[in-house]
Amino acid sequence: MKPSSALANAKSSMQFSDQPSKLKSAIQLAIVSLSLSAISNAAIAEEQTSEVISLKEISVVGKAESDTKPVKGYNAKKSRTATKTETDLKDTPQSISVVTQDVIKDQSIQSISEAVRYVPGVTASQGEGNRDAINFRGAGVTTGDFYQDGVRDDIQTYRDLYNTDRIEVLRGSNAMIFGRGGSGGVINRVSKEAGWDPVRELSMSYGAYNQKRATIDIGNAINEVAAFRLNAVYEDSDSYRDGVNLERYGLTPTITIKPSDATKIVLSAEYFKDDRIGDRGMPSTGTGFKNRPYNIGDHSTFFGSARLSPNETETTAFNAMIEHAFDNGVTVRNRTRYADYDKYYQNVYARDRVKNGTVELGAYRDDTQRQNLINQTDVTYNLKTGGLEHRLLAGMELGRQDTDNTRRSPSMANDNIVGPSGTVSAENPVFTGTLNLNNLRTNLRSATTNTAFYVQDQIILSPKWEMVLGLRHDRFDVDLTNFNGATPAARNLSATDNKLSPRAGLIFKPLENLSLYASYSQSFVPRAGDQLTSLTTSTASLTPEKFINHEVGAKFDLNPDLSLTAAVYKLERENIAITDPTPGVNNQILVDGQETKGIELGVSGKVTDNWSIFGGYAFQDAEITKDQAKAFISSGAALAQTPRNTFSLWNRYDFNDTWGAAIGVISRSDMYAAVPTSTTSTILPGYTRVDAAVYGKLDKNLRLQLNLENLTNKEYALSAHNNNNIVPGSPLTARATLIYNF
Repeated sequence: MKPSSALANAKSSMQFSDQPSKLKSAIQLAIVSLSLSAISNAAIAEEQTSEVISLKEISVVGKAESDTKPVKGYNAKKSRTATKTETDLKDTPQSISVVTQDVIKDQSIQSISEAVRYVPGVTASQGEGNRDAINFRGAGVTTGDFYQDGVRDDIQTYRDLYNTDRIEVLRGSNAMIFGRGGSGGVINRVSKEAGWDPVRELSMSYGAYNQKRATIDIGNAINEVAAFRLNAVYEDSDSYRDGVNLERYGLTPTITIKPSDATKIVLSAEYFKDDRIGDRGMPSTGTGFKNRPYNIGDHSTFFGSARLSPNETETTAFNAMIEHAFDNGVTVRNRTRYADYDKYYQNVYARDRVKNGTVELGAYRDDTQRQNLINQTDVTYNLKTGGLEHRLLAGMELGRQDTDNTRRSPSMANDNIVGPSGTVSAENPVFTGTLNLNNLRTNLRSATTNTAFYVQDQIILSPKWEMVLGLRHDRFDVDLTNFNGATPAARNLSATDNKLSPRAGLIFKPLENLSLYASYSQSFVPRAGDQLTSLTTSTASLTPEKFINHEVGAKFDLNPDLSLTAAVYKLERENIAITDPTPGVNNQILVDGQETKGIELGVSGKVTDNWSIFGGYAFQDAEITKDQAKAFISSGAALAQTPRNTFSLWNRYDFNDTWGAAIGVISRSDMYAAVPTSTTSTILPGYTRVDAAVYGKLDKNLRLQLNLENLTNKEYALSAHNNNNIVPGSPLTARATLIYNF
């Protein structure tokens, strides 16, 4: 509800500097200036408390904006991501975990990898130290299944959460909603949106290893029709890893316009820059089949050269959403996102395991520029006929993605650093030679277009039975130019895929607070791959990979603020491209033969008025089901980075209105860094880590919290990219955060 006393003459302005350094300085100055202004305003307000003004009492009928939000505390009730309609989670036949704003703040979450620590069935991967990378249900590490407000955000980059309201983690294939990808699940960030409830929050953090971070979130009504919000962040931090640091800053203004009760327009822009040292971690060591991470207790040593491993990404994005509800019950929603990504990263890293006390190094530089333009139009209509209720959806998605990618290496054949400096002692693994990356090993340009049409019907059969049926058709065209191709056929590649993606779900609600569901869904991954640059002469004619998800589950509200979930699933992967094992043949062929069976249990919300919890348990039996002789992989081999058991639980308890504390446990069993072969594999040992936090509300506007990670100083391997790039977990660390609302 818009307040009648909204500020009619408030003005806002935004100017993007052409020089990132000036923008960074402007963000820093803005955060400092706003904090000083807030303190000054608070002092003035205190001086004026003696002036008492009596106003006539007014009764207001209706719900406040905060009462209509789909999230309360740690518990989420609704989402539109999985169905493209505002739907109760109990009525959504799919596993969904929502990392709410309260969870993000209480755990001091600042990255995607931190956000999924307490989500069952999901593990974070290393991503070569330059990007977010996630494994859903053993389907394989993905860098392309990231979305913002339901729109694709698939570049290889790190994402900050300063402008994110909540994170929705969906498990199970669902191309009917998301199109290509989403083989095991997706992550959708729901952005902070301008509204008529005032927002004034300044947050400043300081932590171990000289971590310094500040964010500002301010918003207010402009008038009865429009509201404004601004989010900004600046961070400059070092790391427990030698020579590793990061500096990042971002700015996101948002405007919401409601010319009438039937129409809503949301406009936003973002500039975000992230500079850091790319960290590939440590190699493995050992002989025979089962290797281990090398000297896992030494969490600081950098293998290669931190100085020569810069990673820089710059994102400029514009978003627009227009929604209108017609008098006849039809609602139309159109969302457009344009994003320009500019990224490069360079690595000097361990490319093999430690052998005889030495390790071989590799190096390369990778540059990527991408422009995404994606438009989605959804039309919904509620219909009652024949005793049934239908929520009908029809939609169209149009997208174009242009990508330029180059890779420079020491040689045209591989990334090996030749000569004496290319092999270093494992005790002092620092590269001291001269780096020569003059060989343009990869030089690609790809242009992809996607046209999709989809329909969905959410049917209420009776008070106890509901059904979700959907079908999507995607036409996905890829034109790739390989400037290094030796022949015209190798230089100019193209592929067109026309795919139908069905989805079906049945929901039974024996009780008002309990739903049982069964679902079937599919997804596909084109041969261009996650990043649209993987097309080759031998794969261009192959059909896309196919993922099929079968799932049954239950969702139970133990009380209005506490939800329990359970799911049992089987995820199958088909059309896997491998090299033909026939002697003398060097073609790619398709095989079936990967499967994950699992159980997921989740909990979120309040056990009592003072006790909030969030977490879950996952069991995953993930394996190769057919021999792949050419790759030396046998049936029964475990899938990479898929632990058999994971458990995590975060507990916050508020002792009174002033003090609270939290304890969290993260535990997983052993897992392989890569699919084990008959010649080599690396096991990442299981571990249990304990985290904690203390919260103090110093006054009505000022809060202080202290987050402690790895209380027992456990030595463990956190994540991996492959057998020889393994990141050790951090030792005991602490971070203090001061939050001021003004």
